[in-house]
Amino acid sequence: MNISLRKLEITQDARGTLFEILRPEHVGNAPFGQLLVTTAKSGETKGGHYHKRKREWYLVTSGKGLLILDDPKTGEHEEIALDSTIPTVAEMPIGVIHRIKNIGRKELSVLVYVSESFNPSDPDTYTEYHSI
Repeated sequence: MNISLRKLEITQDARGTLFEILRPEHVGNAPFGQLLVTTAKSGETKGGHYHKRKREWYLVTSGKGLLILDDPKTGEHEEIALDSTIPTVAEMPIGVIHRIKNIGRKELSVLVYVSESFNPSDPDTYTEYHSI
């Protein structure tokens, strides 16, 4: 699979830290889509879908998650641990089933950017349930 992981550069001073998550060049200078936060309780999984055209980027902002990816075309399966203590942006490949499982003890919080806002009449979200 062609998942893009980009560890973020952290700038720090006496007041705290700053890191840039996404810039126009990271999303191909596309128009603004949708920014959201999703949470999952310990042991719970969110997602389990794929998109034919939308692109998504995940950043774990609190807790620990296991990003689980399945490519239905190739049968390839990949699991990537994401932890809020190591800020990393993960870009979901188009057509790949993706979900994230809370593998920590506290609530998982994930900042998600989607290249298109959700449209109920054209959701481009195809649910797939696979055992985890």
